Amino acid sequence: MTKILLLSDSHSYIDERILEYASQADEIWHCGDFGSVDVIEQLEKIKPLKGVYGNIDNAKIRAEFPEVNRFICENLEVLMIHIGGYPGKYTPLTKKEIAEKSPKLFISGHSHILKAMYDEKNSLLHLNPGACGKQGWHKVRTMMRFVVDGEEIKDLEVIELGPRV
Repeated sequence: MTKILLLSDSHSYIDERILEYASQADEIWHCGDFGSVDVIEQLEKIKPLKGVYGNIDNAKIRAEFPEVNRFICENLEVLMIHIGGYPGKYTPLTKKEIAEKSPKLFISGHSHILKAMYDEKNSLLHLNPGACGKQGWHKVRTMMRFVVDGEEIKDLEVIELGPRV
């Protein structure tokens, strides 16, 4: 079993609550818009970090993280894209990636809208953890955590970090 902390859209902001949850995870997954290398460095000090770059991320971050990250966690195939859309409204890049090889879990960020939806057409779970940072129009900062057990996702939990301002 692997405990995952899933976050996105930190926009250069990180606080003790995020770091506390990160310390309880086995891996941290970030769906882009880190905003600064400082966020990456703080998270990497705590646990292994996987992620993708977002539209606000600079060249240094883009050199460290890919636009599309496809990986295996235990026996679960994961696809992560910052601007990916959601079931029924995928971006062209997401449609292409899913058509090539459909994952069991598709993760995106960017919208600052927390979502957990099952895509019956592609037999995958879509997650968007919302935004854990303070930039944007969202009212509540959010992230998610869950457990990967073999090829199953268990104990999915939404974490509310408080108001954006």
